Amino acid sequence: MNVLAEAPLGKKTAYVSQYQRDLLFPIARKTNRAKLGLLGALPFKGVDIWNAYELSWLNSKGKPIVAIGEFNFPCESPNLVEAKSFKLYLNSFNNTTFGSVDEVVAIIERDLAEIAEAPVKVRIRLIDQLAPITTQNFSGICLDQLDITCDTYLVTPDFLQTEDKIITEVLYSDLLKSNCLITGQPDWGSVQIHYTGKKIQHAGLLRYIVSFRDHNEFGEQCVERMFLDIMQRCAPEKLSIYARYTRRGGKDINPYRSTEDGEVPENFRLCRQ
Repeated sequence: MNVLAEAPLGKKTAYVSQYQRDLLFPIARKTNRAKLGLLGALPFKGVDIWNAYELSWLNSKGKPIVAIGEFNFPCESPNLVEAKSFKLYLNSFNNTTFGSVDEVVAIIERDLAEIAEAPVKVRIRLIDQLAPITTQNFSGICLDQLDITCDTYLVTPDFLQTEDKIITEVLYSDLLKSNCLITGQPDWGSVQIHYTGKKIQHAGLLRYIVSFRDHNEFGEQCVERMFLDIMQRCAPEKLSIYARYTRRGGKDINPYRSTEDGEVPENFRLCRQ
């Protein structure tokens, strides 16, 4: 938390409109992973998909260009980028002149790789190049219609129970909520769980998801906590967890963790995004 005390999140900040790389603030993943007992090799693969909807710069004639940015951070990267610092960094492009989209991509890829200490894939699409965007739900069985009683809003892995039957299924819920570790503001999201193994009892899984409601942790760590709890309590042969959070500060963050190598999920938009 001493390092996070230096981050811009939750503080009054001056907004800079000329490109400034030093606005980016790194947060070491190991700090929060240590609390999960992740001290060595990671038991999962994955990516954090960030979408930025407030991205703009000036062309050579001073005319504004507007675009949407997609940024894929590998979960193996030593550092996260603190969310508000990323917003401030992207805002610094607003009154800066760049010659092309490729130049903007190259600069952002370089800067994010330096902060994350790993390659970050950047994709920028101009508004007039985008097809009409339609929203969709997660695929699978929605747990949210289960008529359950909920009275626990701090993470409770004991809710996770299995049956002897071996199955493959995809489940999802739109009831995920946790709180930002720094500001305490709510993070709203949906989560999809795809697994092969002993059948996970649906009611218990939904109670477990709801139990994050008053939990204070970054969304990326919430997904990693879910992954570890389900692996430890249910021991599936295969497991993938994909969460998509609603927009804050012009960005949404969508963590994905999986036992399977090389998979990158589709970056679609849910109705709340």
